[in-house]
Amino acid sequence: MKLLCTPLSEGDVETLKAGDYVWLSGLIVVARDQAHARMLSLLDEGKPLPVNLKGLVVYHAGPIALREGESWRVLSIGPTTSSRFEKQAVNLAAKTGVKMLVGKGGLSPRSAEVLRKAKAVYCAYPGGVGVLPAKSIVEVVEVHWLDLGVPEALWILKVEKLGPLLVAIDLHGGDLYRDVASKVKSNLEKINDELGLNF
Repeated sequence: MKLLCTPLSEGDVETLKAGDYVWLSGLIVVARDQAHARMLSLLDEGKPLPVNLKGLVVYHAGPIALREGESWRVLSIGPTTSSRFEKQAVNLAAKTGVKMLVGKGGLSPRSAEVLRKAKAVYCAYPGGVGVLPAKSIVEVVEVHWLDLGVPEALWILKVEKLGPLLVAIDLHGGDLYRDVASKVKSNLEKINDELGLNF
């Protein structure tokens, strides 16, 4: 078990290799499409973000949450598909010093390279188990931009042992999704050869 605490340093992410499992404690930011768009727009306008993202983790998710008086309780927080807004996600990391993205599914080779240049890694969390990461939430620290709706708002959470997160893209050229796609393609070509389907 590799437990990391935010804010992450460059040294923290340099030690990670594709295939490692990680658990996180500390502050994380939760954001989807619209929150990314707004953050990038603010940065383009030279305006500050509601939270300093340097060294933090951005988890691509839209929580299901209940407001209880002045506080919030998150019931489920499963990952969303990162490739939907990967350009914005990796650009945000490059501009702000985010050290880890967490989501579902892979990123394109181009986005993976932008992420590496930003000295950040990409971790995958399994879909369909949104109640499990919700159990790791110690506190909803802040919520911004509820005008976007609860799932699209910007959430700052304190978590304890959030995971397991699978390191999918590391700083050293490792990319699990790329490797799996390559193996599938190779196996398909072999099967087609055996069946005489390659023309």
